[in-house]
Amino acid sequence: MRGRNANLMDHVLNMMEKYAATLEQQVDERTKQLAEEQKKSDILLYRILPRQVAEKLKSGQSVEPEAFENVTIFFSDVVSFTNIAARCTPLQVVNLLNDLYTLFDGIIEAHDVYKVETIGDGYLCVSGLPHRNGNMHAREIAEMSLGFMRSLESFRIPNLPNERISLRIGVHTGPCVAGVVGMSMPRYCLFGDSVNTASRMESHGKPGQIHITAETNHFLTEVIGGYRTVPRGDVIIKGKGVLETYWLVERSNHMTTLPDIGIDLPAISEGNSGPPEPESGGMYSTAKRQEGGN
Repeated sequence: MRGRNANLMDHVLNMMEKYAATLEQQVDERTKQLAEEQKKSDILLYRILPRQVAEKLKSGQSVEPEAFENVTIFFSDVVSFTNIAARCTPLQVVNLLNDLYTLFDGIIEAHDVYKVETIGDGYLCVSGLPHRNGNMHAREIAEMSLGFMRSLESFRIPNLPNERISLRIGVHTGPCVAGVVGMSMPRYCLFGDSVNTASRMESHGKPGQIHITAETNHFLTEVIGGYRTVPRGDVIIKGKGVLETYWLVERSNHMTTLPDIGIDLPAISEGNSGPPEPESGGMYSTAKRQEGGN
C-alpha cells in the first residue's frame, strides 16, 4: 500500500513538474510576443511623434511647448498634382503618393530632419528641433532638398510613364515654437511666423527649384559655407511685404546642379505673375491656421 501511494505521489509530482515547465515555456513565449508587439507599437509611435517626446508621453510626463531660437523649415508641393491625379484612378493616386513618400522618407532618414506631416501631395519637414543641432539645421535641410530633386530624375509614374514629377520647394530659417496638440490623437505641431514664411517661399517658388529666404542663404553661404546660391531679387509677399530671396543651386563640391534659372527675375506680387497656391491646399493648411490666429 505504501509503495502504491509513493508511486502515486511520484506521478503527481512528475505531472506538476511537467506542467510547471510547460507553463514557464508558455510565459516565456508570451513575454517575447508581448515584447515584439511593444516594439512594433513603439516604431509606429516614433513615426507619429519625435522619440524624446514619445518617451515622455509613455512615462506619463507632460510635454510643454518649447521655443527654438533657430530652426530651418521645409515646405514642398508637387507641381500640377491635381492635373496628374485627374488622369489616375484613386488607387493609382494612393500608390503614387506611397511610392513618392517612401522615396522621400528614405532620404530623410539619412539626415537630421524630422518630418512633421504630409497632407495630400504636400510635405513639411524641419531640422533643429526637437533635437538642437547647432547651426547645422540649414545644411541638413539643404542636403535633403537637393537629394529630393536628384531622386526625381529617375522617378517614374507607373501608369503615366511619360509624365515627370516636379517639386516646388520653399525653405526658411528662423525661430519656432513646437508642441504636442491633442489627446486622443496627439500631433507634434509647429507654430510661429517662420512656418508662414517657409510656406510662402514654396508657393512663390518655381517648379524644380529650391526657393530660400535671406536668413537661410546667410546660414548656407556665410555660417556653414559650401553652397552656391543665386539672388532672385525682391519678392512681394502678402503679409510680409518685400522679401529678398535666393535660389539654392548646388553644393559647391557636388556635380549635380539644378536647371538654369537665371538671375534677372523681376519682383512678383501676390495674385500677379507669381505661381498659384498649392493645388492640394495641404501644405498651406498649417500656415493658414496659424495666420488666422495672428
